[in-house]
This record gives sequence, structure tokens and C-alpha cells, in this order.
Amino acid sequence: MLFELFCATLIGLLFGLALTFRGYRLFVALLPIWGFFFGFGLGAQTVQVLFGQGFLSSTTSWVVGFIIGAIFAGLSYMFYNYAVAIMAASVGYVVGVSLLYWIGLNPGLISWLVGMILGIILLVVTLRFNLQKYVVIAGTSIIGAGLVIGTMMLGVTGMSLLKFFNNPIRLMLHDSPVWAILYLVLAIGGIVFQIKVKPVPQMAQDSPTGSI
Repeated sequence: MLFELFCATLIGLLFGLALTFRGYRLFVALLPIWGFFFGFGLGAQTVQVLFGQGFLSSTTSWVVGFIIGAIFAGLSYMFYNYAVAIMAASVGYVVGVSLLYWIGLNPGLISWLVGMILGIILLVVTLRFNLQKYVVIAGTSIIGAGLVIGTMMLGVTGMSLLKFFNNPIRLMLHDSPVWAILYLVLAIGGIVFQIKVKPVPQMAQDSPTGSI
């Protein structure tokens, strides 16, 4: 049991670090996976907000999550610009919801609406000003750092994986400021590394699914 837990933790940490510091180069391979998980989480949280249910506490939330996740995954696989749009929207949504929680607003309709609005704004700005490269770098660093810290929290605090998936940044802020600080340092470090340390190729040339 301990060996299996060690292996799962090691895999989570290595994959999270790879996303944080090499996510831009891995992004094309992760397009449908990214689309599915964001769509699944968004669908489940939408049901939670609209019907006052717990996160993934009903069959409806699971069904809606899987349907939206499958749609997002299909679009991400077939069209590169859709994948980048989903990436931008996911970053805006997570940041918006988490910031409201940080200032003391409990999860609910208002935080969901603010997250959706910020997601749409970031999506439009990304496509309008051709910021795809930087959104991919920021998004993979943010998610990768969340996976690393989340894996550490699972082992140290015995935290529920379901609670972490609901909103990882919110849970870090709630559990201890130390986790949030470590998360921010790792995410920012990943962004700086991907931009400054290694030359970044053009995604349009790397991606078989479409162009910028």
C-alpha cells in the first residue's frame, strides 16, 4: 500500500513539474485531456451553483460534466484555436473564483458569474491580441504547480481528492497560507522559466490541429 502511494505521489509530482516547466512543448499532446477536465469541472460546478447541490454529489452533475467535457475534448482535438480558447477561459475562470474566495466570498452564483466573465474576457483578449503563446505558458505553469502542491497536500494533510479537484487554489488558501505561497512561487517560476530560459517555438508550426 505504501509503495503504491509512493509511486502515485512520485508520478503526480513528476508530471506536475513537467507541466510547470515544459508545459508549452507538451501542450499539443495534452489538448483533448485539458479540454475534457476543464469541461467536466465547469459542467459539474455549473450544476452545483444552479441547483444548490454539492460538487459531484448527484448523477446530474456527473452527466453534465461528462457531456461538456467530451464536447470540449473533441473541439480541442480537432481545432487548435478552440483548445487555446478553452485554456484562456479556464485560467480566467479559476483565477476569478479563487480571488473572490480569497477576499472572503463563499462559492456560489456570484463567484461563478465572475469566473465566467473573467474567462470570457481573457479568451477574447487572447485571440484579439495574439497572446496564445503566453496564455499556454501561464496556463500550464498554473495547472502544473497546482498538481505538484495538490499531490503534496494529499500526502501531508490527507485531503480529499474531490475537494481539491473542485477548486485547488481555493483549498490551498483555506488550508494554510504556506501552501498558497509555495504554489505562487512555483507557478511564477514555471512561467519565467518557460519564457526566459528556453527559446519558444511557434505553436502554429508545432501543432497539427490548426494554426494561430
